[in-house]
Amino acid sequence: MLWQKLREGGALMVGVPDYERYLGHMQAMHPEHAPLGRDAFMRARMQARYGGKSTGKCPC
Repeated sequence: MLWQKLREGGALMVGVPDYERYLGHMQAMHPEHAPLGRDAFMRARMQARYGGKSTGKCPC
């Protein structure tokens, strides 16, 4: 459990998005929308981080 939390924290510090957390968010907050697949999610996160177009809205 502690190892998992440390890994998640480290990944967030270097900007690696957490797909499982995204899935949980989508299920809890946007159940009417189908979540992106893992590859599409990673592309969208990288585009949002490095593409320069930030809407300030929910990243899903």
